[in-house]
Amino acid sequence: MAKKHANRQASANVAASPAGATPKGSSAAPKPAAAPKPAAAPKPIAHDSGGVPTPKFHAATGDLVKTRREKLNPKQYEAELARLQVELVKLQEWIKSRGLKVVCIFEGRDAAGKGGVIKRITETLNPRVCRICALGIPTDREKTQWYFQRYVAQLPAAGEWVLFDRSWYNRAGVEHVMGFCTEEEYADFLRTAPEFERMLIRSGIILIKYWFSVSDEEQERRFQDRINVPTKRWKISPMDVVSRAKWVDYSRAKDAMFSATDTHEAPWWVVDADDKERARLSCISHLLSLIPYEDTTPDQIALPPRQVDKTYVRPPITRQHFVPETY
Repeated sequence: MAKKHANRQASANVAASPAGATPKGSSAAPKPAAAPKPAAAPKPIAHDSGGVPTPKFHAATGDLVKTRREKLNPKQYEAELARLQVELVKLQEWIKSRGLKVVCIFEGRDAAGKGGVIKRITETLNPRVCRICALGIPTDREKTQWYFQRYVAQLPAAGEWVLFDRSWYNRAGVEHVMGFCTEEEYADFLRTAPEFERMLIRSGIILIKYWFSVSDEEQERRFQDRINVPTKRWKISPMDVVSRAKWVDYSRAKDAMFSATDTHEAPWWVVDADDKERARLSCISHLLSLIPYEDTTPDQIALPPRQVDKTYVRPPITRQHFVPETY
């Protein structure tokens, strides 16, 4: 270390000497020091928007032209996800302590990765504060209610955070495309949804809406993966299969939905989800940027000594039923 320091000092002295001068203790002029090589710029992490290319759109169709990017290094992905999950815990504690009411909606095509990002968000959170709402098909009774009624029952109280894995936007998508609602009901939804959401916002709810966009090719690859992997087969339904045959119809429905409900108060945030890992990191990072929060994580506590009572006698262990240790 001392030798390196001396070399650096000598180079500095040479640089400071007048042109043509010979440094003390040297009989000949030293060779000019080689210019140091510039340090290689680090690869941008997913939360760094500086490395993301400008979106390009197809001139004829208007679709987003996607270029395949290099996959994230698994270690880099896991490290960044862990960092973001720590921030999610801080946000959760802030929501709880300040009595905020937060709703996040996750919509998009089938197999676009909505469930994956929801799972990563909730993985380290308290289910009593942050919960998932994934409603099934409406019951006969619910079909007679005001359309938004069953969703209103799932809205958060103070200090709660609800993630909707699909939401009232079913009417603008699957219900409209598959003919599960009338044209009048569909048109009424597009008129009513923006005002319904403004009403939620006026009541103090923080409303965030995400649309996960996936290409035709990537959706097919994920469908095939679900078909071939037994533990994923439950994820693909007959409705998903039909949706492949109605790809353009769903595109038109999405365009109409955005036109009617992409408002200043509650905009749609589109996530390019062809790369699952990048989509998860980008979505979580963006979500954290939308809600100002401070670190109110509880301080570490010291455990008290365990209670000792020599008069306590445990009942015979043979009275208990144990799970066999098969592994």
